[in-house]
Amino acid sequence: MKKPSAPSITSLPLSPDEERRHRMIKYSVAMGVRVLCLIAAVIVPGWWAAIPLVGAIFLPYFAVVIANVSVEQGRVDVQRPGSIVPIAPPPQAPKDEPREGQ
Repeated sequence: MKKPSAPSITSLPLSPDEERRHRMIKYSVAMGVRVLCLIAAVIVPGWWAAIPLVGAIFLPYFAVVIANVSVEQGRVDVQRPGSIVPIAPPPQAPKDEPREGQ
């Protein structure tokens, strides 16, 4: 029987604090771009101001979606409880015994 391997420190997911920090950086960068879009909308003359305004309107939605995406989505291997704790097979009744009512 193969002994399950213990997770190594390099295969563990990020701590909640580190993951939160990464998400906050992504969101802050996106909101910085939104502020630049608002400034550009004031500076750009005429109908061209509509382009940065559209960016400023829709960027918060995408910023939230991007910030909530997991940093290391496919790296974490989920282990089922049966592979962590060995489970004994259920006891089987002998086949030679007569059943009740026969």
